[in-house]
Amino acid sequence: MSNPYEQQPGYQPNLDPNYGYTPHAPAPVLAHWGQRVGASLIDGIIVGVPAFIIGQVAGAALQNVINLLGLIVWGYLEGTTGQTVGKKVLGLRTAKLEDGSLLGAGMGIARKLLHILDTLSCFVGYLWPLWDEKRQTFADKIVKSVVVVSK
Repeated sequence: MSNPYEQQPGYQPNLDPNYGYTPHAPAPVLAHWGQRVGASLIDGIIVGVPAFIIGQVAGAALQNVINLLGLIVWGYLEGTTGQTVGKKVLGLRTAKLEDGSLLGAGMGIARKLLHILDTLSCFVGYLWPLWDEKRQTFADKIVKSVVVVSK
C-alpha cells in the first residue's frame, strides 16, 4: 500500500520559484519638503487668521490661547487620524517610522510641541528634511515618525 502523505512524483518544492514567498506591501513614499511646507501653511492659515483677528480685538493673551488650542487640536488629529486639514488636502499623513501605524493622541501632541526644537535651532530643524535620508525634522526624529504620501 502506498503512503497517502507522499509527495507527487517529481515535485521538488526547493525548485518552485514561489515556494516560501510572502508578498510585502511596497514601501511608503516619503513626503518631500515642499509638500510638508504646503500642509503647514494651510494649517497655519486655518488657526493663524482667526487667532490674529481675536488678538487684535481681545488682546495677545487670548491670541496665545487660540494658538495653543490649535496646536493641541492639530496634534490630536495628526496622532489619531494621521492627518491635519493641510495634510489631508495635500494627500499626506504622519505615521510611526517602525510600522506605519498611527502615532496616537499623546505622541501627536508631543510631536507638535517638540517642533519648538526645530524653531530654537534657528529653523534648521524645519530644513532638516531637505537632506535627511528619512526626511524627518528634529521633532520627527524624537517621536520616531515620518510624513508619507497617503494612498
